[in-house]
Amino acid sequence: MRSKKDDRKKTTGKRLWVYIGKSKKLLLTAFLFSVIGNTMGVFTPLLMGKAIDKIAGAGKVDFPALRTLLLLMLLLYLVSSLFQWFMSVLSNKASNNTVRELRGDAFCKLNKLPVSYFDRHPHGDIISRLTNDIDSISDGIFQGITQIMSSVVIITGSFVFMMIISPLITLGVILVTPLCFFLASFIAKHSRRMFRMQSSLTGELNGYAEEIIENQKLVMAFGYEEKVAAHFKEQNEKLYRAGQKAQWYSSLTNPTTRLVNNIAYVLVTVAGGILSLAGRLSVGNIASFLTYSNQFAKPINEITAVASQIQAAFASAERVFALLDEEEELDRAEPFEELAECQGNVEFCNVYFSYKKELPLIENFNLKVKKGSTIAIVGPTGSGKTTLVNLLMRFYELDGGHILIDDKDILHVRKDELRKSIGMVLQESWLISGTVAENIAYGRKEVSREEIVNAAKAVKAHGFIMRLRDGYDTIIEEDGRNLSQGQKQLLTIARVLIMDPPMLILDEATSSIDTRTEIKIQEAFLKMMKGRTSFVIAHRLSTIKEADTILVLKNGNIVEQGDHKELLRKKGFYYTLYHSQFSS
Repeated sequence: MRSKKDDRKKTTGKRLWVYIGKSKKLLLTAFLFSVIGNTMGVFTPLLMGKAIDKIAGAGKVDFPALRTLLLLMLLLYLVSSLFQWFMSVLSNKASNNTVRELRGDAFCKLNKLPVSYFDRHPHGDIISRLTNDIDSISDGIFQGITQIMSSVVIITGSFVFMMIISPLITLGVILVTPLCFFLASFIAKHSRRMFRMQSSLTGELNGYAEEIIENQKLVMAFGYEEKVAAHFKEQNEKLYRAGQKAQWYSSLTNPTTRLVNNIAYVLVTVAGGILSLAGRLSVGNIASFLTYSNQFAKPINEITAVASQIQAAFASAERVFALLDEEEELDRAEPFEELAECQGNVEFCNVYFSYKKELPLIENFNLKVKKGSTIAIVGPTGSGKTTLVNLLMRFYELDGGHILIDDKDILHVRKDELRKSIGMVLQESWLISGTVAENIAYGRKEVSREEIVNAAKAVKAHGFIMRLRDGYDTIIEEDGRNLSQGQKQLLTIARVLIMDPPMLILDEATSSIDTRTEIKIQEAFLKMMKGRTSFVIAHRLSTIKEADTILVLKNGNIVEQGDHKELLRKKGFYYTLYHSQFSS
């Protein structure tokens, strides 16, 4: 009975071959060059034997024939090397094409995965699958293709010429060969598990390293350097042990197969000597046969020598295909409805949601928002504030109930159209590596410089942009390292403003901006929110006084609802929250 691991191994091989098969023309041409090059190489031992036979003894050398044979051997070696070089170039190109397709599909897959996938998996591990694992596949494919192509021709050619020279000795060589395959297969079976573990631990280590590097200031601020180093050392040691075991198993293959081949080589030498004494083989034939027997075994040794790379490639391929097999964020309900003239009327109807089924968060949630209203959402940490807007954006799917926009269930609206209708400013500012202008225009395909400048002026960002080295053409470094946190946030706000969406979500949008700038930003927000349905999540309650409705959440439910003055008069939960910030 086949195990699941065997099935997975076969499936991985088939799927990898689908990608390799996209370069069929290159592979067929490379194989043709391999056939030509290696066939010429296989002929040379036969010529070498004939050349040896031309040297009968002192004064008995046929120099003209010897010269002709040696020149022919030189020509065959040169042409063989040239064609093998062509074969190597083409197979390398086929390998690069394969991993380019695979990496492209893997990256495109990331754009189709739900937010929950990125919440569950360390980002370093995901990056490792797109870089280290695919590089490992590239190395394994290139080595495997070149070795297999050459091996087929060399083994076939060597076998034919050995049969021509001496069928009897050839039979002895053939009987020893299966032992090499058995040993290689036995060792590869045990090393594959260790290579799979090595790939997995590499991803974990990369994830941890990325986490620490991104938050190095906090590590230093809390004096956590020694603990971080100790934990990294522990994980690194696990990876080292897994790598050592994988390499130890795979390193056994080449020596063991060479041992068997050397024993066969000795037996061939002895048998050839006996046949020579009996007058059935010439010295040249014995030399040719020994070379052919060595060539016959060499491809097997070379394949086993790169077995570790091939095993690592398969282990990495399993991790990449596991990513490609993840369930995508799909539009499931049809037919779809259009949101072309979105007004911004929003309604939550009996909504249920939880990140884990055993831990309910939002239960029977109901809310009706009229177009153009500003809804502020407040409450303690973990009360479900951000979850509500995540559900509205369909970053997560409901467990029950419905969310309607203009009386249309968002399940019947395409996700890209839904999200284009909502401008979102998050607490964490994210910028691309590009110019300031490109970052502001990120959400629109075609936009003029004038529109970019107007958006920047509206959010009070124009001043600091003009003080930058190249103004709007200043290149922003990776993750905005050459800007302050407040400046980055201003650019993200301008990016949403230029999209001109009918609805807005501001999730702690001013949390990284100083109080003085925040006052100016609030003025820009008021202009931007005018006529738009807006959801504002805020911990600073002073920023939401002008909201039409304030929702006070606790444990996923609305405990209070009303405007600022009304909620203060009630002296309930909101009253307590507000005065905890302004107790003086």
